[in-house]
Amino acid sequence: MNGDAEGSDGPRNRPTHDSRQAEVWACLQGVMDPELDESVTDLNFVTKADVDSKNRVHIEFRLPTYWCAANFAFLMADDMRRAVGALDWVEGVGVVLGEHMYADKINAGLAEGLSFQATFGAEADGSLDELRQTFLVKAFQRRQVALLNHLIAMGHSSATIVSLTLTELGRLPVDDDGEKLFLRYLERRAVVGQPGAAALAFIDAKGVHLKADGLAGYVSDLRRVGINVEFNGALCRGLLSARFDLETPFAPKSKTLSAPPDTQHVP
Repeated sequence: MNGDAEGSDGPRNRPTHDSRQAEVWACLQGVMDPELDESVTDLNFVTKADVDSKNRVHIEFRLPTYWCAANFAFLMADDMRRAVGALDWVEGVGVVLGEHMYADKINAGLAEGLSFQATFGAEADGSLDELRQTFLVKAFQRRQVALLNHLIAMGHSSATIVSLTLTELGRLPVDDDGEKLFLRYLERRAVVGQPGAAALAFIDAKGVHLKADGLAGYVSDLRRVGINVEFNGALCRGLLSARFDLETPFAPKSKTLSAPPDTQHVP
């Protein structure tokens, strides 16, 4: 038997370029816009993610406006670099931001592996880690209120909801939407407290247990936060669509030749 063809390290088992590129895109799918809590790939921010012959990854991305906050831009780039760099076969990650007022400075810092503070010096406003934590908490709140709304709509009482442990929450009968909301919530639950099986499922951003008689007001407050983020998300998509042709090689759209000129491209 030919060991090269059948062995554990043979050609049949060696990762292909396409499979490795797919791994990179899967990693990027998990990188979120810090404010919107949506994937940078779903938002069409990433325009390139290539793997070269030496297993180095080259990523290019863009943002909705030329003046998007520098710390936001650097945070997303740093998260992309960390996520893809965690793949055991990756030998290096290059991230390049295009068409942005601080692109040159950000790209130079990224190329040298510098932190945000080292890149911007006295111009840096606060720690990138602090900013990341702030938005992780906001993401936790958005995901939590979405799940709470779902449980309330299913008819669960406030007393039942606030007394659920994470194990009990996971055992509730839910539809596909409920399952997705639950899994997304679990991804951020550790941001505000260790998510042990016996831990209460629902606590606030300070780790305080929710109370049944205050649940309605708590949910109402979080809904207002969510509305602001949804508005910002719609604005970002609109600005990105107006600024760029969103038809990248990775997601081509079919064109209807007979359609009127103003309907041939729908962002």
